[in-house]
Amino acid sequence: MNKTPAQKEIKRLAKEINGHNDRYYNFNQPTISDEEYDRLLKRLIELEEKSPEFKTPDSPTHRIGAKLETSLATVSHKVKMYSLDNTYSFEELEEWHNRVLKGLGSDFKSPLEYVAELKIDGVSAALTYEQGIFVLGATRGDGLTGEDITHNLRTLQSVPLQLKKIPGWNFPDALEVRGEIYMAIKDFKMLNRHREKDGGVLFANPRNAASGSLKLLDSRLSVERKLKCFIHSFGILQGGKEFQSHWEFLDAVTRLGFCVNPLCRRCRTFKEVMDFCTEFADKRDELDYEVDGVVVKVNSYSQQNKLGATLKSPRWAIAYKFPAKQATTTVKDIVVQVGRTGVLTPVAELEPVVCAGVTISRSTLHNFDEVKRLGVKKGDRVLLERAGDVIPKIVKVVESVSQTSAESFAVPDQCPECGGEVAKTKEEDVAYRCINPSCPKQLERRLIHFASRSAMDIEGLGESVVNQLLKEKLVKDLADIYFLKKENFLKLELFADKKAKNLVAAIAASKRRPLSRFLFALGIINIGEKAAATIAQKFGTLDRIKKASLSDFEGIHEIGEVMASSLQHFFRQKSTKQLIEKFKKAHLTMVEPQRPSEGKLNGKKIVFTGELKSLTRLAAGEAVKEFGGEVLESVSKKTDFLVIGTNSGSKYTKAMGLGIKILNEREFKEMIQ
Repeated sequence: MNKTPAQKEIKRLAKEINGHNDRYYNFNQPTISDEEYDRLLKRLIELEEKSPEFKTPDSPTHRIGAKLETSLATVSHKVKMYSLDNTYSFEELEEWHNRVLKGLGSDFKSPLEYVAELKIDGVSAALTYEQGIFVLGATRGDGLTGEDITHNLRTLQSVPLQLKKIPGWNFPDALEVRGEIYMAIKDFKMLNRHREKDGGVLFANPRNAASGSLKLLDSRLSVERKLKCFIHSFGILQGGKEFQSHWEFLDAVTRLGFCVNPLCRRCRTFKEVMDFCTEFADKRDELDYEVDGVVVKVNSYSQQNKLGATLKSPRWAIAYKFPAKQATTTVKDIVVQVGRTGVLTPVAELEPVVCAGVTISRSTLHNFDEVKRLGVKKGDRVLLERAGDVIPKIVKVVESVSQTSAESFAVPDQCPECGGEVAKTKEEDVAYRCINPSCPKQLERRLIHFASRSAMDIEGLGESVVNQLLKEKLVKDLADIYFLKKENFLKLELFADKKAKNLVAAIAASKRRPLSRFLFALGIINIGEKAAATIAQKFGTLDRIKKASLSDFEGIHEIGEVMASSLQHFFRQKSTKQLIEKFKKAHLTMVEPQRPSEGKLNGKKIVFTGELKSLTRLAAGEAVKEFGGEVLESVSKKTDFLVIGTNSGSKYTKAMGLGIKILNEREFKEMIQ
């Protein structure tokens, strides 16, 4: 079909303007004036408004932004976005290096290389492309779900709307790259100057400014924030070229049109990694963006696959945090806080001091052993640092008050909130707990946690409302909130009819939350959000979890001894059983939707070994889960299949000895097709 004159002109202008953007932003070599550029862009906008059906996915007019009429949608990540473990010294970094060597084992012959990249202090995001066209951008969120920020990411000049052609390559059917969205220091300072002039609230740091900008519904405002993006990894690669190493991937995505931090370095020895860390710990103040450390990754993808990941973090990557910036101040007082599990935490109240750009007036002392180790007392002058440039931490006492004017801080005999008994639940545990099950402060913290966004997500049930409910004795346990009526809330301060009605509706809506959210909301000791999701997916219903034995919990690959013991102890308690009965009377769902699957591998446990040629280990594992199976790291009698690639190791020998069925790559692919 012949193109109309308008369609031809729109295509020509879009191509010309994209070319100018590339030369200006990626190569710093503009070939026309700003006035000429603005004239071209204005003409394209006019044509697209008259003929919107001819606007292309890579049109540069997407960069100018638009306003969303609804709130940000939720996006489920097809492949989990892991967080990284942190190290704060070369000793810890070397310990990780030794764990990598041990994990690879003597049977793995490939040389070990690393890639060192600056850890940009920004916001993690995932960008999805289909056949080379940008279709979706999402925040990391909790690693499993994030928020749809496509409209804002389209405005970033460093985010290609259409990938560049590479000779001899086909675009992947689907490519999800991951990166860090950040704001340059000079742009951050200018933004705060404008906000101060307009009487607005100032952003604390560039990262907060970037995060707030990405959440804006009106992307025309985010354009003014001048955000940038560095790509550092990928989550999905379907079709197209397979990469053998991380270094090869970084080179490829640069040619596809993405921005990769030019200071990243391929390190052939561990010493080169440490040299890189030392070099940029000294140079970080010379950079035009905030960095708080170095991310070190095993270069080989086959080695990454062999090392695998824990529930939280990959074993093949680590973050080395630069030495924190420090300040000195005086301890005004040491107080004790009671958490939702009864743990007593000593907290130092400080003379306010600015450290790394943030005013700090409080610092956790973690536990009473730490107070004793530091020897810190009220009135002492202390050295404070922001560990990882984030968490305020007292490093040491630099000037102590005399023993005659202040006594050492001791563990309280009674709970400061309820006067109940304080004890260690285990001799080896460093935590002291209030063991009074009716402690009002524990219930307060548990209720706040229960209603939080990552738990039951009850909007409007915040700290102030919880405090009032407890003060009026309207709730005595978590389940009581489901029996409250509008009239109960109208008795509280600042509650009118509409606000009370909205909160009752929010509480009712929370009854439909899946089992994973409910488990996390219960606040079981040692059971975090990710562990709750794993347990819920495994058992499906709360009734099955209640009946599970210790060995049932320990049989879940990601659940260790401590977690299993916590689960068993929690569900055996009489108070827990009574609480669950109340939740049932309130008609909570307490069921986990299972992964959609055709059931080909339902209940099957599969182990991989060696290097797969036609798909990554990560993609193979996701396929197993998609069809209802479970991926394990080690071979045992419970293993149903061992899938072998090239350079298979000791798992193959062990599987042969146990009589486990062994599949090659072709047979495995036939199984999942």
